[in-house]
Amino acid sequence: MPLTWSEIRTNAQRFAHDWAGVSSERAEAQTFWNEFFAGYRRQKVREQDPINVEAVQKMGDLHDLLKRDGYDGHALEVFLVRLLFSLFADDTGIFQPKDALQDLVENHAQEDGADLGDQLGRLFVVLNQPYDKRQKSTPEIFAAFPYVNGRLFEERLDPPVFSKEMCGLLIDLCGMNWGMISPAIFGAMLQAVIELDARDRRRQLGAHYTGEANILKLIGPLFMDELRAEFEQVKANKNLLFEFQKKLARLTFLDPACGCGNFLVISYRELRRLEIDVLQAAEKLGQRWGALPIAVDVDQFYGIEIEEFPAQVAQVAMWLTDHQMNIEASEVFGEPILRIPLVKSAHIRHGNALQLDWAEFVPPTRLNYILGNPPFVGKQHQTPEQKADLAQVCTGIHGAGVLDFVAGWYVKAARYVTAEINPFGQIVERAAPGRKKFKDVRFGKGEHAMHDMFLDAAEVEQQARRAVRCAFVSTNSITQGEQVGVLWGWLLNQGIRIRFAHRTFKWMNEAPGRAAVHCVIVGFGAQSNNVPSRQRRLFEYETPDGEPHEVKAASINPYLVDAAETVLPSRRQPISPVPPIVFGSMPNDGGNLLLSDAEKRELLRTEPAAEKWIRPFMGADEFINRVPRWCLWLVDCPAAELKAMSAVAARVTAVKQLRAASSRPTTRELAATPSLFGEIRQPGGPYLLIPSVSSERRRFIPIGFLGADTIASNATLIVPDATPFHFGILTSTMHNSWVRYVAGRLESRYRYSAQIVYNNFPWPTAPTEKQTADIAAYAQAVLDARAAEFARDAATTLATLYDPDLMPPTLVKAHRELDRAVDAAYAASAHALGVKAKWATDGERVAFLFALYQRLTNLPQ
Repeated sequence: MPLTWSEIRTNAQRFAHDWAGVSSERAEAQTFWNEFFAGYRRQKVREQDPINVEAVQKMGDLHDLLKRDGYDGHALEVFLVRLLFSLFADDTGIFQPKDALQDLVENHAQEDGADLGDQLGRLFVVLNQPYDKRQKSTPEIFAAFPYVNGRLFEERLDPPVFSKEMCGLLIDLCGMNWGMISPAIFGAMLQAVIELDARDRRRQLGAHYTGEANILKLIGPLFMDELRAEFEQVKANKNLLFEFQKKLARLTFLDPACGCGNFLVISYRELRRLEIDVLQAAEKLGQRWGALPIAVDVDQFYGIEIEEFPAQVAQVAMWLTDHQMNIEASEVFGEPILRIPLVKSAHIRHGNALQLDWAEFVPPTRLNYILGNPPFVGKQHQTPEQKADLAQVCTGIHGAGVLDFVAGWYVKAARYVTAEINPFGQIVERAAPGRKKFKDVRFGKGEHAMHDMFLDAAEVEQQARRAVRCAFVSTNSITQGEQVGVLWGWLLNQGIRIRFAHRTFKWMNEAPGRAAVHCVIVGFGAQSNNVPSRQRRLFEYETPDGEPHEVKAASINPYLVDAAETVLPSRRQPISPVPPIVFGSMPNDGGNLLLSDAEKRELLRTEPAAEKWIRPFMGADEFINRVPRWCLWLVDCPAAELKAMSAVAARVTAVKQLRAASSRPTTRELAATPSLFGEIRQPGGPYLLIPSVSSERRRFIPIGFLGADTIASNATLIVPDATPFHFGILTSTMHNSWVRYVAGRLESRYRYSAQIVYNNFPWPTAPTEKQTADIAAYAQAVLDARAAEFARDAATTLATLYDPDLMPPTLVKAHRELDRAVDAAYAASAHALGVKAKWATDGERVAFLFALYQRLTNLPQ
C-alpha cells in the first residue's frame, strides 16, 4: 500500500514526538502499526454517523434516481455492490490514505456531478489493475488506490451519469462510518433496497432485516457450541491448540439459499473469533509469532443464491467481514493483517439450489455443515416455477403437493447426506481435470485391486456424506399438521434424525416497523451420525416471543417433542372409542344463501313468508365473536312455496347460475339442487362445535354446544352426540397442548383438523365411572361460568372470555378444576406406561400423549 513521502514524513514525525521515552516494546510496536499506517491508526476525523437504516435509505434513494434515469438492471446492481465495497474500504484502511474515496468525490469531481460517473468508472478500472500493470501517467489521486483483485471490479461496465442530486447523496454516503456496518445485516437490508420502491421501503424495510441473535440460535447448537467446548478442553496444551486450529481451517460450510450471505457471514465471524482465542491461548503458553498464522479463510464457505444481486452482495459481505476480523485480530496481537489484493473468495454460485447438484458444487468429502434460511412460500403462494422445482425435488414422495417450498431444501439436504454411492459410475463420472489421470493409476494384483480401489473411494465419500450436519430455519408448518406425515415420513425412512431443534418462536428483526414470522429451527443429519441418548438439545419457549429454555431430550420427533419418532397419519376414524367428528355444512352459494342481520331484515320486509326458512348460521368467527349471521335453509321447502317467495327464488336462481358456470364438474352437478347447501352435514340433534381456526394467543380453543336449529358452517367442525364428558376432555389443557403441537396453522393461528388432531388424539383409557362423572360435572361448571358472564354483559364474547389477559377469575378457576379431573383420568395410563402422572408443561403433556398414542396404535415404544 504505497504512501507518499509527505505522509511518511508526517507520520514519522508525529510518532517520534508522541512516543518519545516509551520503553514498552509491545505497546510501542502496536501503536506504531496503529498510527503509522493509515489502516490501523487511530485518527481524529470529523464525526460520522454509524451505519444504520438511514444509510440504506440513502442507498435506496440513489438506486431509485439512477434507475429512473435509465441506468438499471445488471449494471446498476454491480455498481451498487462495488460502491458498497468502496465505501467500506474507504473507512477501514483498505484505501490509502483513509477517506480517499470521499476526497475523490468531494474534491476531484465537478460540483454538479457531471463527471462523477466517469471518475468512479476510472477508479473501478484502477482497482482491478496490479500496480505493475498501471500506466505510469495514472493520476496520483487514482494511483494511490490499491489493487483489489477478487474479480469484484473485473467486468467492464459503462459508468452511470450523475446529476447534482445523485452527487449529493453519494457525498452523504461517504460521510457515514461504514466501518461500523454489520455485513450480515446490511446485506439483507440492501437487498430490500432493490426489491422495494421508495414509497414502500421505509414501511417494509424491517421485513428483510434479520437480527444476528436469530442466526446464533442456529449456528450455536449446529457447530459453535461444540467447537467452543472442544477449545476449552485443549487450551492448556499448545500442540493440541494448533491441531484444533488446523481443524477449524478445514471446516467447510454450505448455505444453499444464502441470500446476501448473512448466515455465512456470522458463521465466518464466529469461527474467526474462536481462532483468535486459540492463538491468544497459545501465546499465553509462551508461543511467539513471526507472522500471525491466521488459517481460517473465506474460501471455506459456499453459498447458492437464485438472484444475481444478493449473490454479489454475499460475495462482498464475506470480504468485508474478513477485513473486519483482520482488524480485530490486529488490535489483539498488534500486528497488521491486510488481505489485499484479494486472493481467496467465498464460493457463491448464482443459480437455482433446487436444480443444482450440491455434490458437484461442494464435494461431500470436503463439506461439514449445511445451514441457512430457505424461502418461506406456502403451497397456495408458490409460483408455477416453484411448484415445478419442488415437484422435481420431491419425486417419489407421496402427497408432496401439500408441502411448503422450504421442504425442498430438507429433501435436497437429506438426499445429499444419505445418497448411496455407485462405486464405479460416480467415481469415474466425477473425475475432474487436474486429478491423476486414469491411465496413470498403478494398480496391485489384477482387477481385484482396481475393484477394491473404487470400493474404498465410494466408502470414503459415503462416510463423508453421513457425517454432514444440517440445520435450517423454517416456517413451523413443516412440523405441524398434514405436512409432517408427508415430509418427515419420507425423511425418517431415509434415515434422517433430528439432533436439535428450537420450537416455535418469532423470527424477529430489529428495524423500525419490524416484522415477525413464526419459525422453528431444525438441526438434523443421517441416523449413523446421531447423538447419544439424552444429548439431543430441544429449545422450548413459553411464548413465541420469549427466551428459549433448553432441555436435554432422548429423542426429538417431527413435532419437536421429546418423544419417539412418530408421524401421525391422516385418519378417517378416531383411535379412541369416541363420537366421530365432521365438518359443518358448506353452502357453495356465492353468498346468495347467507344473510347478515341487515339483509335478513330487508328480506323479511319484502318476503315475510321466508321467516320460517331462515336459520342461525354459525361459522368460527360468528361463534367466537357472537356475530349474528343467518342462512336460507330450504331443506324440504315445497317447490310451490319457494316459487311464491320471489325474493328467495331470485337468490336460488343466482346460486344455480354460479354453480353452472364453475370449472369444477362436481360444482356444476350441484346446479341441479340450487336451493340446498352444496354439502349438508347438519345433525338432527344438539352437537359440539369446534372452530376450525382459533388465535394462538388462547390457552383454550373456545368450543361449545349448539342446537340442531343452528346451522354449522364448513368453517367449523362438529361432534354430534357429544356429551359434557367429551366437551371436558376437548376443552382441557391436555387436549389443547396436543393441538398446539400437532395442529397445522393458518398464518400463526391454530387450524383444528379432524384427520390429524381429533382422530389421532389419545383419550383416557377406561376412565372409571367416578372420573367420567367428575369430568362431566367440571365441564358443566365451565359452561356455567361462561353463561354467568354472558348474563352479566350481553356484549361479552368468547373471544373476550378466552383472551389470556381478560379471562374472568371464575372461568380460570373452572378450567383449573376441570384440568385436575382430566389429568386424574389420564393418571392410570401414565402409571401403566411407567411415566410420571404430573405434567408441568405442554411439552411434557404431549410427550406423554405420544407414548399413549403408541400404545393405543400398537407402535413400538
